[in-house]
Amino acid sequence: MHDTTSVGIVTPQTAHFDTPLTLKSGTTLPAYDLVYETYGTLNAERSNAILICHALSGNHHIAGRYSENEKRAGWWDNMVGPGKPIDTNRFFVVGLNNLGGCHGSTGPSSIDPATGKPYGARFPLVTVEDWVTTQARLADKLGIQQFAAVVGGSLGGMQALQWTIQHPDRVRHALVIAAAPKLTAQNIAFNDVARQAILTDPDFHGGDYYAHNTAPKRGLRLARMLGHITYLSDDVMGSKFGRILRHGAFNYGYDVEFEIESYLRYQGDKFAESFDANTYLLMTKALDYFDPTHHHEHGDLSLALKSVKAEFLVVSFTTDWRFSPERSKEIVKALLDNQRPVSYAEVTSSHGHDAFLMVDPYYHGLVRAYMDKVTV
Repeated sequence: MHDTTSVGIVTPQTAHFDTPLTLKSGTTLPAYDLVYETYGTLNAERSNAILICHALSGNHHIAGRYSENEKRAGWWDNMVGPGKPIDTNRFFVVGLNNLGGCHGSTGPSSIDPATGKPYGARFPLVTVEDWVTTQARLADKLGIQQFAAVVGGSLGGMQALQWTIQHPDRVRHALVIAAAPKLTAQNIAFNDVARQAILTDPDFHGGDYYAHNTAPKRGLRLARMLGHITYLSDDVMGSKFGRILRHGAFNYGYDVEFEIESYLRYQGDKFAESFDANTYLLMTKALDYFDPTHHHEHGDLSLALKSVKAEFLVVSFTTDWRFSPERSKEIVKALLDNQRPVSYAEVTSSHGHDAFLMVDPYYHGLVRAYMDKVTV
């Protein structure tokens, strides 16, 4: 039966840019590609465009499927589609794979035209500011002068916030979900342990593992397992797995005994097969570097957000200890200090940081109500 709430079969597109891009690191990329998908129709005034920014392991495939038989839809299919909270009957939605990604956009696994080999370790570090610059260039190419809204969860929420700072006249609304104005020391520490697992894998080869026909899968697997623990709450791990033993008794060894071990290893293996380790390193570093207050005295967020013109919806989740509600409230306070219109909601959820990806009637209702008042 045809699902009337799905965008249906979708096809990714590639935009090529041959205008050199100078990154925050000082390195210049002479040219690059961005892979993107669009859903819905751009209106005649080009005023109904929504940009969705992805998180650490996300990509351009937000909604729909690539074929009728594909079981798994895009990563935010429950949020984006006809009649869904971000309604493609009203809005023209754009999703892209960020520069440095591993799903088609130019990144470490792409061929460097200068050498004819994958960039590998030579691919420069990128920042959230760099991503916003490339996203704005994509908007130019699509003929979009201003987004009705820029939306993102986690690292995607940081990009939405950066859009309002970097291009205040090009975004009318920002939806910053399960995010923070910058990482805590604890979050940076988690990211570094994850990176060390990859960097110390014997198959890493200084980032040039492509030439060795291998990949640091053990390190990437460990990095994902660690990350996954931090995305879940103790409550959800307890209710889902508890101390359940796979075979009902202790085996007195180091093989999988508890269901939670089995789950984490499965998640790690699956991720290590589908994601590029160099991209994982880049993405976690972009998270670490993000700090709009970096150039302001005393790290003043209110000062950093002085130029923003957008209206905001800021959403946090009660059991998200990686990006806690307190961090979202810092954004809200800074916006109120600047007399910017902001709506804030703290959603009760047992799902931890992953809650922003889940179906939750209250959370989805909030987003729907906010999007309903976004004029096009």
